[in-house]
Amino acid sequence: MKSNGKTVFVSPSESAKQKEYTQLVRAVLTAKYDEPPRAFVHTYGCQGNVADSERMTGQLLEMGYTLTDSPENAQLVLFNTCAVREHAEDRVFGNVGALKPIKERRRDMLIALCGCMMQQKHVEDRIKKSYPYVNLVFGTFAVHRLPELMYKTLCGGKRVFDTDASSAPVAEGLPVHRDSGFKAWLPIMYGCNNFCSYCVVPYVRGRERSRRCEDVLNEAREIIASGVKEITLLGQNVNSYGKNGDDGVDFAELLRRINALPGDFKIRFMTSHPKDCNERLLDAMAECEKCAHHLHLPFQSGNDRVLKEMNRGYTREHYLELIAYAKKVMPDISLTSDVIVGFPGETYEEFLDTVSLIREVEFTSLFTFIFSPREGTRAASMEDPVPAKEKSRRFSELLKAQEEIASKRCAESVGRVFRVLVENEAEKADGILTGRTDGNVTIDFPGEASLIGSYADVTVTSARNWTLTGELAKKTDNKK
Repeated sequence: MKSNGKTVFVSPSESAKQKEYTQLVRAVLTAKYDEPPRAFVHTYGCQGNVADSERMTGQLLEMGYTLTDSPENAQLVLFNTCAVREHAEDRVFGNVGALKPIKERRRDMLIALCGCMMQQKHVEDRIKKSYPYVNLVFGTFAVHRLPELMYKTLCGGKRVFDTDASSAPVAEGLPVHRDSGFKAWLPIMYGCNNFCSYCVVPYVRGRERSRRCEDVLNEAREIIASGVKEITLLGQNVNSYGKNGDDGVDFAELLRRINALPGDFKIRFMTSHPKDCNERLLDAMAECEKCAHHLHLPFQSGNDRVLKEMNRGYTREHYLELIAYAKKVMPDISLTSDVIVGFPGETYEEFLDTVSLIREVEFTSLFTFIFSPREGTRAASMEDPVPAKEKSRRFSELLKAQEEIASKRCAESVGRVFRVLVENEAEKADGILTGRTDGNVTIDFPGEASLIGSYADVTVTSARNWTLTGELAKKTDNKK
């Protein structure tokens, strides 16, 4: 996967070969269809998967496909899958099963499955045995080879499987079809070296590979030039950026260099691992005026024994020290986190350590999950004596505690003015727009749809448990 611990990049000759396959696929589709065939691309899971899908969609468009929002109308259905939790896998299998009667009616439909789930041997075996109507299966390391895989699927007459994990090069220069015209995902690295005992990501995404700083900056320049107002830097652990690179640029320095690019835009990033978070990074956040003062820093558990069993690499004390420093240099910091309830062997007293931590930190919001065993991880084989009913009870207790905190924090925002990126119109409410503050808090306010994709100054007039309501404070910057 690596050579001497360094990131391996797709060679120019390999990139040229994929461009040739792109043209070959286009020729096949032109001969087969009277009008451009339609592709339905659906993404499960994290923002990293969304970014992958944007690159695959860009490739499909170059091959001659157009896009549709319905699998019933598609000649190609592509599911980009997630393996982080069992529920996500169950949804994929259910939706793949629902495609069978459609395919029986429309024999020309191709079904392709890719992403993290497909990088697991037991999933690949299940697809081969139980879903014979699936035409193409490929893993996370073959995204850049989509043109070649599509050509083989269209012309070979056989099912195509490519889940080889022996090589995981970083591919530059892939076409990107972004889902939004004013928000952009910008991957800066791939993979993870941490091997948390509950997590399947290192097995399905591989070891850490960082993109070259100049490649990241070039893509950021293109994004800014297109009028994007918000760039989110992505990686399984962005704090590890640059550790396997040659240019000596770490994540804090990368933030500073992107911040120095001209333009009116905001920088966000995820996900950040406490083990590799440090004062240098927090200082960069505080000093970069374009960096949102929002830190998503998953702590998972507030108990040191559980953290050790999770193989998280930090203690409760260290985590709280990081939070204290972040609040010191950014008094307006908005903090969010991930929490797992019911890790194998977690006692009620240990769970209460998690509750006490969230009360001490006062997070803006939490992403909370009940432990989901993942095949192949160490935690999947641990003794787990706590019944599901008790885990659900604890889960509800934690949610109640966080709801109280969020309600208090939102109430403190009443009367304040926030610069908000207007994202869309609120559902079931005519004339109401929805945006997000720097701290990633949702705020609804009346306004014209022409404001979508621009910044607006909004005064908060009332607060609910998780969201805010406001009104336009003054004339807005309507540049898109």
